[in-house]
Amino acid sequence: MKKILFISSEIAPLIKTGGLADVAGSLPIALADLGQDVRIILPYYNHLKINQEAKYLTHLTSDNRRITLFEIVLPGTNIPIWLVDYPEFFHTSTNNPYTDKHGNDWENSADKFALFCRISVEIAQNRAGLDWQADIVHCNDWQTGLIPALLSLERVRPSTLFTIHNMAYQGIFPQETFKRLNLSNDLWHPEALEFYENLSFLKGGIACADHITTVSPTYALEIQTPELGYGLDGLLRYRHNELDGIINGIDLNQWNPEIDSHIPQNYTVKQLNKKVINKAALQKQCNFDVNKKIPLIGLVSRLVEQKGIDLVIHCLENLIDTPVQFVFLGSGDRGLEHRLRNLSHLYPKQFSMTIGYNEDFAHLIEAGADMFLMPSLFEPCGLNQLFSQCYGTLPIVRHTGGLADTVIDTTSESISNKTATGFVFEEPSIGALLETIKRALLIYSNTSLWKQLQTNAMQKDFSWSKSAKEYLEIYNDL
Repeated sequence: MKKILFISSEIAPLIKTGGLADVAGSLPIALADLGQDVRIILPYYNHLKINQEAKYLTHLTSDNRRITLFEIVLPGTNIPIWLVDYPEFFHTSTNNPYTDKHGNDWENSADKFALFCRISVEIAQNRAGLDWQADIVHCNDWQTGLIPALLSLERVRPSTLFTIHNMAYQGIFPQETFKRLNLSNDLWHPEALEFYENLSFLKGGIACADHITTVSPTYALEIQTPELGYGLDGLLRYRHNELDGIINGIDLNQWNPEIDSHIPQNYTVKQLNKKVINKAALQKQCNFDVNKKIPLIGLVSRLVEQKGIDLVIHCLENLIDTPVQFVFLGSGDRGLEHRLRNLSHLYPKQFSMTIGYNEDFAHLIEAGADMFLMPSLFEPCGLNQLFSQCYGTLPIVRHTGGLADTVIDTTSESISNKTATGFVFEEPSIGALLETIKRALLIYSNTSLWKQLQTNAMQKDFSWSKSAKEYLEIYNDL
């Protein structure tokens, strides 16, 4: 049994901005199910969704700041979460731990996550009075990148693993920030935190951790290229022997059409005829014509350039004369929101756009749509293409990152060997996406073939169990 300290800046269902929270809320459970002793560290944000009383543990001092540690358990489990409480940093006016209401980074981001890292190191080294010594410290994304760097200065320490969920977010700050944070000069060099005369939290994790993972095998290769390495591709190529890609799993207690409490009609792979009841409910909610023969395409996404939303908008304009319906849910770039909202006003019988996020509606889209769009320019892992396959909603994706690893394109060969689970295109262009959507619509008209593709998709195993075993193998090697 390993004692694993899992450290993350967000965790579902307590606080979530993206896929990191889903991983942090699911992987520790899967590891505990494999008999491991897992503890989690999380900042004590004032916007945490907690329905239990936080138990006081102790006080710590770091850089003349008095920090309080509290304990709760991950909902539905016995896994302890240790909350790092420092209101000046972690109590914010919005429920986003990284940005203000205008989308700008909090000015104290470096200070608060440096403090979070320092306290995590004290806990990892069993210097916090909790009488628990970690064997493995598993850090996630730039907000925890200082932890492997700080632990590298310790004479005796646990092994460290650093997981990159998205290379695009690096935690880069001026050299003056390094000095203000009172970090050891031993860490100011290109093999640690220094990145072109700036401080990089992400580089600290990549350079100093004993092992590195990212969230899909293809993305692990892509980040070793200049295009997606964001200046760290050389370091990642240098450390390629310590770099692995492990696909994320999904929480089948939350995303499972057989037991999903958010949808009007549950169904299984053997009851695919019942899926149409969800489609009718979705069409009705969008004020569309309720017609099971009209193909319905869904999208649930952050509305940002990375997600290929601009490609989608141009394709919509080319498909509006086709008998097809579109339902979108998401928020992000104001310009993209405006353009999509305009389309919903121009074509209300074919296109529905809901700005924001609604959990019930997201589940209804997954259960009610026939196809799901994910034409990302890059996608480290992606979760919605996994949800979609579980719900028999065939994904239309670009061949990148985790999308390439989890969706099998529909070709004559994959149809004959019954492995096809969606539709994949290579080039990030309007033409390639449009052609693939039209290909999917053509195959949709073949009812028996479509049902076979749905069956292929729904029978795939996307549980966390397999991924957790891969992580456990790495822990054991360390």
